[in-house]
Amino acid sequence: MKVGIIQSNYIPWRGYFDFIDSVDLFIVFDDIQYPMGRSWRNRNQLKTDSGLHWLTVPVQSKPYQLDIDQVLISSPNQSWQTKHRILIERSLKAADFFHDVVCLWESAISVDDIKLSDLNVRLIKSICSYLNITTPIVMARDYSATANKTERILQLLKKVNATSYLSGQIAKDYLDENLFRENGIGLEYKAYDYLPYPQLWGDFIGNVSILDLIANAGKEAKLFLTSQSPNIIAVKATTT
Repeated sequence: MKVGIIQSNYIPWRGYFDFIDSVDLFIVFDDIQYPMGRSWRNRNQLKTDSGLHWLTVPVQSKPYQLDIDQVLISSPNQSWQTKHRILIERSLKAADFFHDVVCLWESAISVDDIKLSDLNVRLIKSICSYLNITTPIVMARDYSATANKTERILQLLKKVNATSYLSGQIAKDYLDENLFRENGIGLEYKAYDYLPYPQLWGDFIGNVSILDLIANAGKEAKLFLTSQSPNIIAVKATTT
């Protein structure tokens, strides 16, 4: 069984959903410290007639003192939701499937989650359902892994009986590949190489929120989710 483990993001780009669709089980790794500085955890970009613009969910002061799944959304008057709705409309109203995007986003937002992770996961699951991505999604906290770095990843993988681990390429800098070999668990790094799709507002930009792809392609968005390059196999799986 191939397993992927990543932190939740706010309405992520299409590579995030290709990642989920590439594994048998997806674990949301939100029981780790919220990163210092700017983060994809609470924001993403949309392309508009005047360039790229950020959609940012406001979070409580000093979120890096907490785990990601404990960080609270900090705007009780919901003004951020209004701003996001205006920007989504400005960016995507002219697209053929704008209504689909609005329904997906507003359905998730209407629940009024107080925690960022809850909102992110709700949106991710809703988008997966729309794209017919059926990979089970679970939370890392439910498995009580306690080690650090590679050892923590391996703890999670063993708890779910994984035979192979799919990782983002940035993890090459800190994963101990020898530990995967010693534990008989395969290791792959995800390739992100995608075809362009019909898009509004000039030259194509691919690393924007999945909302852009859905608005422009509708259910056919799934056709633009598969990487054109194969994953990089760093460690071959030896367990069965």
